[in-house]
Formats: sequence, structure tokens, C-alpha cells
Amino acid sequence: MTEQKRPAPADIRAFRAENLKMRERDIGAQLKISEAALVAAETGISVTRIDGSALRLLERVERLGEVMALSRNESAVHEKIGVFENIKMGMQSAIVLGENIDLRIFPSRWKHGFAVSKKDGEQERLSLQYFDMAGNAVHKVHLRPNSNIEAYHAIVAELKLEEQSQEFVEAEISNASDETADVSRDELRDNWSKLTDTHEFFGMLKRLKIGRQAAIRSVGDDYAWKLDNAATAEMMHASVKSDLPIMCFVANGGIVQIHSGPIFNVQTMGPWINIMDPTFHLHLRQDHIAETWAVRKPTKDGHVTSLEAYNAEGEMIIQFFGKRKEGVGERAEWRDIMETLPRAASAAA
Repeated sequence: MTEQKRPAPADIRAFRAENLKMRERDIGAQLKISEAALVAAETGISVTRIDGSALRLLERVERLGEVMALSRNESAVHEKIGVFENIKMGMQSAIVLGENIDLRIFPSRWKHGFAVSKKDGEQERLSLQYFDMAGNAVHKVHLRPNSNIEAYHAIVAELKLEEQSQEFVEAEISNASDETADVSRDELRDNWSKLTDTHEFFGMLKRLKIGRQAAIRSVGDDYAWKLDNAATAEMMHASVKSDLPIMCFVANGGIVQIHSGPIFNVQTMGPWINIMDPTFHLHLRQDHIAETWAVRKPTKDGHVTSLEAYNAEGEMIIQFFGKRKEGVGERAEWRDIMETLPRAASAAA
């Protein structure tokens, strides 16, 4: 079998024109190119290359007013409508703590930026799109009817690169890890029991050189228990019924995007389960969920419980908590939901 020749930008555009209803990620998969290569092929036509720096975007993005912020991974798409505000910038990490848009940003993973214009009938849809060095989407900012269009065009002019090539060459991202997963169960449980804040969890894993899923699988069912993979959908429906505010985290290598608040409209369409609320949209591929876990972590305010869904490669797709304020214990309604979700068959046996 001969290796498929990489398509030239003109070939990419021709394929796209012939498959107008095909999703961009599906086009990329069929052509064996990244999503960034698909976007770059339109440079000079409907796309402008811009500086890929997260920090340069954050210095300007509040000027746009109301926008839709979109972050995704292979299995979940998280969309929030609101304003970028209360922005705190750092070289290693940056934070957006707006009323609706809540982000944790890791600027070193942002490499390529594009300003994109799409025609939708008579309407022009404008966005700023950012990708990592492998061409994977990190974050997108889509303009809304109430957005400041003049500010958008000014930002594009300020960030426009001299190099406006339609070519895009993907670079490999090293996922090298020092995780050994040979820590003893007693040592893991001892460290786990001493947590006082959920934010200490990642540091504990790093210190012990153990992967997240490996730790969850081995710590014991007083701290983590395996759920049926239908549990995520059941939790959503139960939260709607209880009018319970939740937190929903979707992450990729360059960003974590968070929803905090109640959810109202949960719909299933094929393999997707969707939340379609006025300022929050979530699209989750249930068929990508290989394992689901309820995870209990000690804090100074009592234990806190999360629902975590993992793919077949052991990567966390999505994470949920009951919404709570610092210094306040976990809501009893959230605990009740988590403790009554269906357990995996092997765990329940």
C-alpha cells in the first residue's frame, strides 16, 4: 500500500468545496492533515495568519465584548457565551475569571493563530482560532451579533503576520512522561489522605510519578469507585431535575475551560449528549468514554467528589464537580447524586 500524498492547499480547498456539509475535523481526518492545515489552506482568501501568542490575544480580547469561547478535545466541545474579563496573565499560566468565561491557559502550547471569516448565507461569521504545534485546535473565539466588529478588525491588523503562507507543517508534540505507576498503594493512600485542597492533587501525582488514571484505579474504593459509563448522562439529568449548580471542565494541552452553574436542557443525538443552554453548550461523545470514575478527595472543608470520564488511551475527557465556594462544604444534593449513580458491573458484583 502506498502512502497517501499530502494534499496541496489548492487540493484541500477543492475537497472542501465538494464536501460543504462535512465537519472540518472529519475533512482533516480523511485527508490525513491537521485542522490547522485545513484552515491555513484558505490564507489570503478567507483567512489571515495572526500571532499565535495567547498573551497577545488576552491583552486585546476584552475589547470584543460578548463572544463565544470554544475549547475542545477529541471527545468534548465546551462553548461559553460571555465577556473575557478579570484576566490575569503570566508566562507559565494565565487565568480568565469572567462571570461566564472561566479559563486556565497554558501559553507555551499556543503556537499558531488565524483570523477566519466564513460566509453563512448573507452573514459573515468571524473568529480567532488558535492551534498547537501539531495543528490541534486549542481555543477559538467566535464573534456574536453584539460583538465589537471594529475591535475585531483592529486586533487582526495588530496581530497580522508578515508570513501569510497557505502551507502548514505539523510538528510532533512530545508526550514524554516520568510516570512510573510503581508507587505502593499504602504510600499513595497516605499522600491522598493528607490532601487539603483539590488543587494539590496534580502536585501529588507528579511527586509520586504516577498517572492520574493509575492512581484512581489503585487507591481503593473509599476514594475512587468505578461507575457505569452511562453515569455521566444520568448525572446531567439528575442535576437538571434537582436544579443543582455544577462545574464542568473540558481541557486540552493548552487550556481548561470551565462552566459553573445550573444546567437546563440536556439532549441526546446519536453518540453525542448535549447541553444546549443560553450561555453554555456542551457536546460530549459518549461512545468515546472507556471508563467513568467517582473520585473523592479530602479538603479542609470536607471531602469533595468529582465525576471523571476517560477515553481508551487513559486520557481524561471531561470532569464534573458540584459547584461550591471556597471555605464551604460540598452540597449534600451533589453527594447524593454521585453516590447513587450506577456502578460498573465488575465494581457492583
